[in-house]
Amino acid sequence: MLKAETHNQTISSLGRIQWLGYIALCLIWGSTWLAISVVVREVPPFRAAAIRFFLAATILLAPVFFRKNKWPKHDYQWNALLVLGFTMMALPYGLLFWAEQYVKSSMTAVLFSANPLVVALLTPVMMQRKVPRQAVLAMMVAFAGILYLLYSDLAISGKTLLGGIAVLAAMSISAWSAVFAKKRLHDVDTLFATGMQMLIGAFGLLWATWALESHKSSAWSGQGIGALIFLAVIGSAAAFAIYYWLLKSMEPYQLSTISLLVPAIAVLEGSLIGNETVSLTMIVATFIVLSSVAVALRTDAESVVTLPLRDGEG
Repeated sequence: MLKAETHNQTISSLGRIQWLGYIALCLIWGSTWLAISVVVREVPPFRAAAIRFFLAATILLAPVFFRKNKWPKHDYQWNALLVLGFTMMALPYGLLFWAEQYVKSSMTAVLFSANPLVVALLTPVMMQRKVPRQAVLAMMVAFAGILYLLYSDLAISGKTLLGGIAVLAAMSISAWSAVFAKKRLHDVDTLFATGMQMLIGAFGLLWATWALESHKSSAWSGQGIGALIFLAVIGSAAAFAIYYWLLKSMEPYQLSTISLLVPAIAVLEGSLIGNETVSLTMIVATFIVLSSVAVALRTDAESVVTLPLRDGEG
């Protein structure tokens, strides 16, 4: 119990560097949706995701292998890395890459933005903590604003419907993984944890490539290669390192609010790069989203009720 109380005091106020990390993640992950849609036009989705994570894992793990003192010391930490390699990387991103063959990048971002709500529902069950009601309500308002922002794109059918279901499945798995990682990887070196999960995830995606895409070919272009490098270096290696670093000083439901800002960034990027018109509806809904996320993030950590931890948790 004492351990949990000490942690809450640590996250009750975020420093400037944490806020910069949060903003950086919003900008990076707001851009990855468009990059994924570019890549899957030329490369089969599971193959593209596997290459992305192999490149990112190489970048992250190269320096870590020379610092063995940073490696996990307990079996439960290694087991957690194995689980998260599939549930944080292979499964959700395999589904997302596959879905973006049929679902627009902006719509994918919208569907995935329900992630904080699922995290908020799972937190009491998995961490014995009650998420502040104010934070949950603020996130629901933000999600409603996002739906309003893109209401004209919500009519889906056929493979688009299957793609939407795949995105929702990826979102749910990712939400579970965020809470699971918070409980078990707090004391594991960030670079090693991130790189090892990506390496495990890449092997899982390679198996999917062999099983489902062995008959498909790739057609690389300069644009596709550039998008994949961005996804590997910035969208994976840098972004996930920042994510896990922030997870050590923020509650999972707070950090997951990034998913609510990403769609607004994705839409803005589309207007700048794709020459899409920015309507008054878009401006109003984006303001609602930003305001609601601000409320969720400012919720006092002391209002998070912490129940006694069982042996082996925390």
